[in-house]
Amino acid sequence: MKKFDIPEKFRSGLIGEVKLRRRMADPRKQNFQPGILDFGNLRVILPRHFGFCYGVENAIETSYRAIRENPGKRLFLLSEMIHNPVVNEDLQANGIRFIMDTKGKQIIPWEEIHPDDIVIIPAFGTTVEIEQLLLSKGVEVRNYDTTCPFVEKVWKRSTEIGSKGHSIIIHGKLHHEETRATFSHSYQNAPAVIIRNMEEAERLASYMVDQPDTDGFNKEFGDKISAGFDVSRDLRKIGVVNQTTMLATETQAISDFFRKIIQDRFGENWKEHFADTRDTLCYATNDNQESTLKTLESDADLAIVVGGFNSSNTAQIAGILATRMPTYYISGPEDLLDENHIRHFDYPSQKMLESTNWKGMKSPLSVVITSGASCPDTILEAVLMRLLELCDAERQPAEALESLIC
Repeated sequence: MKKFDIPEKFRSGLIGEVKLRRRMADPRKQNFQPGILDFGNLRVILPRHFGFCYGVENAIETSYRAIRENPGKRLFLLSEMIHNPVVNEDLQANGIRFIMDTKGKQIIPWEEIHPDDIVIIPAFGTTVEIEQLLLSKGVEVRNYDTTCPFVEKVWKRSTEIGSKGHSIIIHGKLHHEETRATFSHSYQNAPAVIIRNMEEAERLASYMVDQPDTDGFNKEFGDKISAGFDVSRDLRKIGVVNQTTMLATETQAISDFFRKIIQDRFGENWKEHFADTRDTLCYATNDNQESTLKTLESDADLAIVVGGFNSSNTAQIAGILATRMPTYYISGPEDLLDENHIRHFDYPSQKMLESTNWKGMKSPLSVVITSGASCPDTILEAVLMRLLELCDAERQPAEALESLIC
């Protein structure tokens, strides 16, 4: 696998060594069992996969290369490079300005972007309309296009099945940058509709009948469908793709649900009406989520998940862990206030909370520590070191590393 040139400020000696040992022991990435760092009175359980993925590393490498290669030029990002404030703040400190916020609200007017400016496309990709706008202004966008190759894979698959007459059902968050981009690329070739979860899938399926309620459908899904979407025509042949950071098992469940609907409706000819899109699920998202699920089999007392609070894949990881143990979603070591107080983010309510007695009195204490795909290992290591301090760990990191159970 390609090795990316990532700034040292985002690399961790301790976490890097753990990952190196795992790669050497399991080069084909077939083992999803978590590892354990034993600090005596504290056991840290590390999922098999966490942190920067291929797409994120590619985006970071390309962004810093753009900075190096263009001294004196104005540099812009369409929006946040990835959903991590530390990375985005460092890019801004190096002179990069954001044209839009994460929901597409304009920060810098398009009129201020000139042909000799450098515009970087983030890992989420961008819409066809924005790319065409930049090209019409004479801005070269392909040199620093960091769109994740797995996002592009979804686009290509959408184009392929759309050309065969299938409508595209996108499992994603309506206002997420990646979903907006996938929606744009999908409706170039086919009708498209966005659904958030199984509940919306069931609502959409309720309109897949011979004489659907067109007015009701347009009222319910009006902001989630492509122009000219005809509910009586465009749900007869379908394929399901996803925002790559969504819960993979949920995407598969939604796809299986629609396949059953199509089978019941069209009988033995159902395959003509349903496109199998399992090959579009992102391997990195799958690996991280599968690794997280494996930690549920451990005897952990609690979990700490580190990442940006607008990171979809980090929220999915926190959600998985929360089904089995107290889980705290934090942005960095500063959220571990003291041995009795922790500040953490509640994703469903989108609110910051502060909890007391968060680590209890148990000794030894077992803690799952993990991070999202956009979180630098340096932040995860800083959280680990803060935890060691608060627990008055009996062993030093080097000693725990030597006894690492991979």
